[in-house]
Amino acid sequence: MPIKLPKLLPAREILEKENIFIMDDERASQQDIRPLNIVILNLMPEKEKTETHLLRLLGNTSLQVNLSFLKTATYDSKNTSPAHLKQFYTTFSSIKERKFDGMIITGAPVEMMPFEDVEYWDELMEIMSWTKTNVTSTLHICWGAQAALFYHFDINKFELPQKCSGIYSHEVNDRSEKLLRGFDDVYLAPHSRYTDVSIEALKKCPEIKILSSSPKAGPFIMCANGGKQIMITGHLEYEAQTLAEEYNRDRQRGINIQVPENYFPNNNPENQPLNRWRSHAHLLFSNWLNYYVYQQTPYEWN
Repeated sequence: MPIKLPKLLPAREILEKENIFIMDDERASQQDIRPLNIVILNLMPEKEKTETHLLRLLGNTSLQVNLSFLKTATYDSKNTSPAHLKQFYTTFSSIKERKFDGMIITGAPVEMMPFEDVEYWDELMEIMSWTKTNVTSTLHICWGAQAALFYHFDINKFELPQKCSGIYSHEVNDRSEKLLRGFDDVYLAPHSRYTDVSIEALKKCPEIKILSSSPKAGPFIMCANGGKQIMITGHLEYEAQTLAEEYNRDRQRGINIQVPENYFPNNNPENQPLNRWRSHAHLLFSNWLNYYVYQQTPYEWN
């Protein structure tokens, strides 16, 4: 089944060229099925890129998905045009009376700040509280994962000596969880962050299961409360060039940044990187939509 997108959304043209199955409102209305309703709180600065990353993965499953895009009301994005936000995004006040089958809370470029100092932290706490009763399963990515761990379980982040940036090897710690069904015993995934969470603190929290971790990049995929909250500290949704774009951006800003580990062939930034995590990215999102959203959500919310 397809993903339903507005005709004018920029990501649509990119995904159509990749043969991702997409339909518009007119065709979707002819489908006699109950689609999944997913809301994405997009906190990333370049929102159009993040839309494409996530929609590519959400649109490659057997389930029909209706999407809503959410922006913060207490902070105005400076890197996305107001016209794009006005046309495709809404705020929490307009959806808080609704029920959603799934939600995605993205990362954000605020990880060096204490959570309480983030301009929209109070708004985000209200949204995360709302997900407990109005969303079947919420997927938190990168800083979004750290925010969820802090809000729901009082586990704070800590600053790393240097940025964790590159492609790292991960091990499956808990094969009983359906989220990792079909995963290889060892697989690769991108990370890009200056902070981390303590694996010792996670192990002390009885509600949290550490499903996958990396000897070098630390805890990666976690779930809590039967999959009600899922936290991912890295970026399986990234494209092959995303880390290169971030590396070049940081260099242009004069940041003393190391070359992303295990990313460029021969560790040479002049070489084109390869996407070596694509299959596991699709598998993760497919498993989440199937086992934690579609199989768990009621046909009709009360």
